[in-house]
Amino acid sequence: MAAPPAVNRRIVEALVESRLPDPRGRRLLLVHGRYEDTLPVEFRVHVAGSPRRVRVSDQNSVLGIVEAWQEHLDADPDGDDVLVVTTGLADAALGWDLRGYAVRGGTQTVDRLEIIKHRFTATDIDPRIRTEPWLVDALLDAEPATGWPRVGSVLTRDAAVRALILARLGEAEFGNGTLDAGTLLAWSQRGAGPERFAELPAQERDGLTAWLAETVGDTARVVMGLAAAGRAADVLPLGLLGAAATQRDATAEAAMAFGGLLGTVRPRTPELRVFVEAVEGTVERWIGQAESGGPHGEAARRRVLDVLRRADDLAATAELSAALAGSRFLPSAFQARLRTLAGTLTPRPDAAALSTAENALVSLTAHEMTRLFPERQRAATMAVRLMRWLVRPEDTIGSVAEGVRRHIAEWGWVDRALNVVWAGDTGGDPVVANAYRAVYEAARARRDTLDEAFARRLVTWTAHASTQAPGDCLLVEQVLERVAVPLSGESAPLVVVLDGMSSAVAAQLGEALNSRVWTEVSPEARRASAVAAIPSVTRVSRASLLTGVLTEGDQDAERKGFAAFWRRHRRDGVLFHKKDLAGHAGHRLAGPLVEALAGDAVVGVVLNTIDEALDHGREGDRTGWRLTDLTYLPELLDAARDYGRPVVLVADHGHVLDRSSTEDGPTAASGVEAARWRTGNAEAGEVELAGLRVIYGDGRVVVPWREDIRYTPRKAGYHGGASLAEMTVPVLTLLPAVDLLPSGWSVLPPESVAPEWWAPRHKPAPTVIPAPPAGRRPGRKKPAREAPDVTPLFTVEGSTPTESAETLGTRVVNTEAYAAQQAFVRRRPDKSVVAAVIDTLIAADNRLSLTALVAKAGRAGRNPEGFAETLRRLLNVEGYPVLSLQDGGRTVELNVELLRLQFGVTAP
Repeated sequence: MAAPPAVNRRIVEALVESRLPDPRGRRLLLVHGRYEDTLPVEFRVHVAGSPRRVRVSDQNSVLGIVEAWQEHLDADPDGDDVLVVTTGLADAALGWDLRGYAVRGGTQTVDRLEIIKHRFTATDIDPRIRTEPWLVDALLDAEPATGWPRVGSVLTRDAAVRALILARLGEAEFGNGTLDAGTLLAWSQRGAGPERFAELPAQERDGLTAWLAETVGDTARVVMGLAAAGRAADVLPLGLLGAAATQRDATAEAAMAFGGLLGTVRPRTPELRVFVEAVEGTVERWIGQAESGGPHGEAARRRVLDVLRRADDLAATAELSAALAGSRFLPSAFQARLRTLAGTLTPRPDAAALSTAENALVSLTAHEMTRLFPERQRAATMAVRLMRWLVRPEDTIGSVAEGVRRHIAEWGWVDRALNVVWAGDTGGDPVVANAYRAVYEAARARRDTLDEAFARRLVTWTAHASTQAPGDCLLVEQVLERVAVPLSGESAPLVVVLDGMSSAVAAQLGEALNSRVWTEVSPEARRASAVAAIPSVTRVSRASLLTGVLTEGDQDAERKGFAAFWRRHRRDGVLFHKKDLAGHAGHRLAGPLVEALAGDAVVGVVLNTIDEALDHGREGDRTGWRLTDLTYLPELLDAARDYGRPVVLVADHGHVLDRSSTEDGPTAASGVEAARWRTGNAEAGEVELAGLRVIYGDGRVVVPWREDIRYTPRKAGYHGGASLAEMTVPVLTLLPAVDLLPSGWSVLPPESVAPEWWAPRHKPAPTVIPAPPAGRRPGRKKPAREAPDVTPLFTVEGSTPTESAETLGTRVVNTEAYAAQQAFVRRRPDKSVVAAVIDTLIAADNRLSLTALVAKAGRAGRNPEGFAETLRRLLNVEGYPVLSLQDGGRTVELNVELLRLQFGVTAP
C-alpha cells in the first residue's frame, strides 16, 4: 500500500460527512492517512443535520487501533460519538474482526479531489485542478472556518483559485469581488495578508502569482515577488521610483541603483513599466480620496504621505534623488520645484522674469504634492500673482470714487494675495521664505503708495462730500436704496451685514459663492463698492448702512432704523443681531428668524464673525475666509435660496490686519479715541479729515492711512482708519435665479470679477440685460410661437456668420460631421453662435463658467442650462464628452483634442 498521505481536520470532516451515517450504525471510521499530533483530536461535525462528536487517533499498529476502539466504546458505549483512526496499515493486516466494526467494512482512502468537490458542494471538478498538486494541497489546507463557498455544479479552476486567494490573502481586501491591480496594490500595504503569503509553500506562491498575472496583469508578478521577499510594504514606494529605470532618459547607473532596491525580484522591463503605471494610478486615486476630506479622506492622506515619504527615503538611500528630480510624486522633487520657483521670484520683475516664474509655477502645480498641501501651492500661486501685478505700470488714483472702485476690482485682490504670502510656506524652507518676503515687501510698498494717494484724495473729498453730493461715490448709507430696493420686487431680499468684511475677504467669498448655485449680479456691470462713514468704525458705518441715513447708533437704533427705511418703501423690514440668531435644541436658526425668512418682509442679519476675529484672533488657517468660517452664513444662504430670496452681502467697513511683532507697542499719540482714529494734528502716515461725513471729533478726526499705525494694544486687526481696505465697503449681490434680475442690471461671470492679472485667462465683459417693455418684469413674457426649424434660436450679439474665418470653431461647424449632428437637434443655434462658443472656450484655456459663456452668446437670463445642453447635443458626437459641464453644471469645459478628432479638423 502507498505511503499514507497527510490528513488534516478538513479531510476528516469531509470523510465523516460523506461516509456517515452508516446503515448499520457503525461508529469507527478507518482512514488511510497520517494525522499530525499538533492538530485537534476532538471536535464536532454535522452529519445529516445533527452534530456528532468526533475523536481522531493516529495509530500505526493493529494493537493500537484495537485499544483506541475499546477506549472509545468504554467512554461512550451507547452513544453516537465517532472514532476516526488514521493508519498506514493495509486492510489485510487489520483482520476481519476489526474491519467488521468499521464503516463500509474497511479502510477508507482519501480521494483528495472528491473531498474538494464535496467541500465546494460541486458535482464535478475542472480537470485542470487535477494537474496542479499545489492547488489541491492548498484547497485542502486553507478551507475557512465557514467553509468554502458554493460555486455551482462544476468547480472551475478560476473559482477555486479565487476562493483560495480570499482565504490566503484576506477576504477584507478581495471579498468585494474586485480583483485588479489597484486592489492588489492596496493589499500590499496591509501587513497581515502579505505576511501570510510570504509564509506559504513556494509552489503555492508561484501558482497564485501565475494566476494573478493572468488575471490582473504583469503588475501582479512584481507585487507578489516583493511580497514573497518580505518587501510588500515597499511595493508602492518602489513603484514610484521605477521611473528611474523606465523613463526615456534613464541612465544605466540609475537603472542599476533601482535594481538594487528590488533585491531578488527581477522583473522584465515591460513588466516594470506596467507596474510603475499601475502604482502611479493608484497613488493618484488615493490622493483624490485625500482631497475629498472627511474621516476617510484624512486616512487616505496619511496613507499616501507614508508612501511618498518612504519613496523619498529609498531614493536617498540609493542615490536616486537627482535622477528622479522630475518625479510628480516625490516630496524632494516638489521641494526642488518650489526652490526653483523661489529663485524666479523678484521684487522688481520684468516680462522675462515673470515668464520664468510662470513656467516654474506650472511645473510646481503639476506635482501631486500640491493636491495634498494646497496651502503651499496657494502661497506659490499668490506670489506669482503679485509678480504679475508688480510688472504692470504703477496705478494712480484720480478720485475717491475711482479708489474704492479700483480697490474692490483689483487692489483688494492684491490684499488677498498679500495675506497669503505674508503667512508664507508651511514647509519652513528659508530660501522660499526669503523669496516670498521680497515679493511681499515690494507689493506692500506699492499698496502703501496707493493708500497714501487715496488718503490725500479723501481729505479733499471729505471736506465737500455729503449724502446729497457724494462725488460720484456710492455711500454706505445709500446701499439699501441703490442695491436692496431694486431687488425687492416679487421676492424680498435678505441683507446680510458681514461686519468688518474687507475687499480681500469679499473676493474670496465671492469666488466660493460663484462656484455654488448663486448668480452674482450688479447694477453697474461691476462688483459694487461703497465708501464707509468716517471714522470707519462699526457704531457709525453699520448704523448708517442699516438706517439709510448718515448717523451713529447702537443695535436698537439699527433695528428701528431698518424697519423705518423699509416702511418708506412700503415693505416690512426686520433686523436680527447676533443674540437673535441661535435656535433652541435641535434647531440651527432661531424660530423667529426662520419665520421671517419664510415670510414677505425684508430680512436683515448682522454677522459679527469677522469683526470679532479682529479682536480675539483666529485659530487654524489665517490666510482667508471660507463660507463655513462665518457662523450661520451657509444656513442663511440655503434658506434664502429655498425661499427664492435675492441676497445682498455687504460690509459696514473693512479692516487692516496686524503685522507687527510682539515687541511693537502702540504708536505714541495724543487724543486717542480708538485703535485707528484720534483727535489732534496729523503726523507722518496720518491725515486729518473734516466735513459733514465725519461723525466724531466734532467733525474733525485724525486717521492713519498706513496699516502699521495703531494707537491701542495689539490685536489681530483694526478698523477706523483711512486706508483703502478700511474705507471700501464691498457689496455682493446674489440671485438664486436669473429671472429675478432687475432691468438694466448685469450678470457678473466669475471671470469678469477677478482682475486680469489674477490668472492668465480670458476675461469676458459683463453683459447688461436690456430693459423689458414698461410694466413687465424680466423673464415674465408670454412665450412666442415656436419658430420654424430653419430659424436660428440664438444669435451672438453684434456678430454675423463668418464661415470663411480661419478659426477652429468655424472649421468645426462647416464639417459634414457637424451637419449630421444638426439633424438630431430640432431648434438649434446658428452656426456662428456655436463657432463663437468654441473659439471663446479655446481663448479661455478651454474652461469657462456657464454664466460667462451664455453672456458671450447673448443668452444671459434665458435658460442657460438649456443652451448648454443644446451645445452638448451638437458637439458630443456618439456621446463622447467633447463639451462637458463641471462643478455641478457651473462650468463648461471643452476637450479640444477630442473635438478635432470627432469632427476631423486641425487647428488653423
